Amino acid sequence: MNKKMQNLNIPAKDSLKILIGATLVGLAYNIFLLPSQLAAGGISGVSTILFQIYGTSPAFTQLLINIPIFVIGWLAMGKDFSWKTLLGTFWVPFIIFLSTDIPYTVTNPLLGAIYGGIVLGAGLGIVYKGNGSTGGTAAIAQIVKKFTGLSSGYSQLIVDGFVVVSSIIVFNLELTLFALMCIFITSKTIDIVQLRTSATKLILIITEEEEKIQSLIHESIDRGLTKVRSVGGYSNQDKTMLLCVTEQQEAVQLKKVLQKEEPSTFVIFINASEILGRGFSLDKYYGQKL
Repeated sequence: MNKKMQNLNIPAKDSLKILIGATLVGLAYNIFLLPSQLAAGGISGVSTILFQIYGTSPAFTQLLINIPIFVIGWLAMGKDFSWKTLLGTFWVPFIIFLSTDIPYTVTNPLLGAIYGGIVLGAGLGIVYKGNGSTGGTAAIAQIVKKFTGLSSGYSQLIVDGFVVVSSIIVFNLELTLFALMCIFITSKTIDIVQLRTSATKLILIITEEEEKIQSLIHESIDRGLTKVRSVGGYSNQDKTMLLCVTEQQEAVQLKKVLQKEEPSTFVIFINASEILGRGFSLDKYYGQKL
């Protein structure tokens, strides 16, 4: 029964993520991108160019262009993706329409590129975590990701790059370069939001005192580990490499313990993009929530 209830809650959670992310996308456009005249890729970039030339409503332009792209996404990605895309497709122009006369705007292209890219990337990343899209080239980027295996960020970078480069015809080279910087920041932010980069650490410990190190890890941070038998390249002696995944603060704590108790131990700290499993995406202990 509980499993069925959890399955019913998944669409609601995805929809909430799409609405929150799409809201950030719409606000990023009206607060940072449009006032700064940055055609930062996608349909939003096209709508910025058309607004500059003809004065057409960006919200209406985006909605109109998204219709045929939505049909392509529905054919390529399936029905489940399409209803989520439909939600984002309508919500972004709706937010842009509501916030048209928002008093807080940024006209400096450098600030617009930096902060607009961060807010836009965060919004798109949240939408993608909800397995949806905001329509436009975001939908095309998801299709590119599916058939090429590229990350969402790089897929978005490739697709948006074509729009940004074409904006040099309407805007000057300086604004085009700022727009390119914006989509680069956006692509990186998307991957950070989706992968939660550097929130966890993979720690590699090469030692001849595996039992002592294992005891230190268990007592100081209460984490499990994996043992890999290895041979020292210089000494040609048998050693053990311990693999341990920790949260950021746990890694700092373990570092202090190892420096105090085993200062000669060879330790490597590596950023782990995302960790799934017991102790991270699942409760640390079976049947017990801490």
